[in-house]
Amino acid sequence: MLVGAPDIAVGDVLGSCVFNLAILALVDLLHRDGSVYSRAGSAHVLSAAFGVVLLCAVGLAVLLSRQGTMPVVGHVSASSLVLLVLYLVAMRTIYRLEQRETTVPVQGHPAMTFRHALTGYAVAASVIIAAGIWLPFVGVELARTMGWSNSFVGTLFIAFATSVPELATTLGALRIGAIDMALGNLLGSNLFDVLILVLDDLAYLPGSIYRNVAQVHAATAITAAMMSGAVIVALVYRPTARVLRSMSWASISLVVLYMINAAVQFRHVQ
Repeated sequence: MLVGAPDIAVGDVLGSCVFNLAILALVDLLHRDGSVYSRAGSAHVLSAAFGVVLLCAVGLAVLLSRQGTMPVVGHVSASSLVLLVLYLVAMRTIYRLEQRETTVPVQGHPAMTFRHALTGYAVAASVIIAAGIWLPFVGVELARTMGWSNSFVGTLFIAFATSVPELATTLGALRIGAIDMALGNLLGSNLFDVLILVLDDLAYLPGSIYRNVAQVHAATAITAAMMSGAVIVALVYRPTARVLRSMSWASISLVVLYMINAAVQFRHVQ
């Protein structure tokens, strides 16, 4: 938002949601002890379901704001207030469910104390924040140099860069056998990404951010919602079979939807 490029900001948020869900396909591919969906806890269904609700709300906000039918309070869209309430409800509901669920402890790092873990977390978070502030400037320059739209660059390139920490964290969790941590990281990140969109709307002083971005972002939001729906089906059905011994049909659908959204974004550039 520091560079005044709302399409970069919105594309980054929604593109990250799509990419995070695509990472699930990679997790399923690397998890050789059966389908990852058959080993994950049922509580993730709730996170994915709230993801569908929030992402559909974002897509609707973009479409209605572009038509000028979404109310605005000051310079902030009323949809941001709705998204904030939905996010808080989601967090409280997920927290209450987790309190009722019994969790299986995972193996931690044998040589790492709580203090070291907290320090490492703070350092890593600081690096990510610094990189996140710098990336929009790179994105705007990349779009200008290549003649691409800001929405395309934000949705694919900036979103990929900002999702690398989720990728690393997820693979690390998978390595120590923490399947629920891996899925929780990805699905929880999507919920938090929507909250970032609310903050972006607050920071964008010229008006509602949803009204000043390309309508193609609604397609990304809908794609992310569809991918979340596929995850819900997989978590409920718990498939065990793998297509060509690689990944489940649910993961293949995630990859296909990701590629379709990338194609839609690319066509929007032309």
